[in-house]
Amino acid sequence: MGKGAVTSGDVARLANVSQSAVSRTFTPGASVSQSTRDRVMKAAEELGYRPNALARAMISGQSKLIAMMFAYLENQFYPVLLERMSRELQAKGYHPLLFMTESGNQDDVVKQLLDYQVQGLVLASATLSSDLAVRCGDLGIPVVLLNRDIDDPVASSVTSDNFAGGKLVAEHFVKNGRRRVAYIAGAEDSSTNRDREAGLVVGLAAHGLALAGRFCANYRHDEARDAAARLMNGPERPDAIFVANDYMAFAVIDVIRSEFGLRVPEDVAVAGYDDVPEASWDAYQLTTVRQSTEDMTAHAVALLSDQIDGAFVRPQKVLLPATLIVRRSA
Repeated sequence: MGKGAVTSGDVARLANVSQSAVSRTFTPGASVSQSTRDRVMKAAEELGYRPNALARAMISGQSKLIAMMFAYLENQFYPVLLERMSRELQAKGYHPLLFMTESGNQDDVVKQLLDYQVQGLVLASATLSSDLAVRCGDLGIPVVLLNRDIDDPVASSVTSDNFAGGKLVAEHFVKNGRRRVAYIAGAEDSSTNRDREAGLVVGLAAHGLALAGRFCANYRHDEARDAAARLMNGPERPDAIFVANDYMAFAVIDVIRSEFGLRVPEDVAVAGYDDVPEASWDAYQLTTVRQSTEDMTAHAVALLSDQIDGAFVRPQKVLLPATLIVRRSA
């Protein structure tokens, strides 16, 4: 045998079977007798043959490729989500492809990845325009947004009940005697931030309270430190701060302790959102609203596979319950 790549024809000749028999042997669920399978596998092993899964997928139109787009992974919530999503997809026979993008609208990157003939698209810490979501739908490519949503019903989404989560935090603060509650926002244009803040405001209003302060930190650790310092230097120092996610809440706690010499929660209570693994660490013991990455990824994979298999074609929105996890920070 020469030094060129081993082909299915080479395997067929050595096994004394047809080339189509080789193809069926390496196609899951295809009909082939056990004796033929044994001969093909023996010949393939002897020759060092590996089927070209990508080429076969291009021919069949079933690439089993699922593109996953993340704008950032600094927030500890997203690496956990990425790992769970990858494992769930692989367990279902899909092949995840990771694409990193810039924050904001990801239309340009989505247009490029459509060339890979992906069968599904998952966006986390990222979003896309309604027009491009419609285009994906026209191409038969289901889109699922994780921890994000868009107003138009053109893509499926899986989120926690962010409004309810914000309201739970407000009620917990008030129940524990907090009256000057501030909010540190994530990205102004994100649905998660909008709904968490709305829940907080409604929850406070039910007790005759309004926000004592508010700054936007764009889900960034450094900006959260600046926002916390500005709140603490303000004319009316808050006695409680709700932070749009845990990643920023850690920065807020650090500032309160190290720069102002105050105690958490005795002087200032702090609550976050997500319940990342680090939230339970002794250094923070962060009170937070839990988002179940396990439930989130299970629903996302089910939505993708159902649409790929043709069980339904209309996008669906899944809203998962929010649970307040009370720890020492509040």
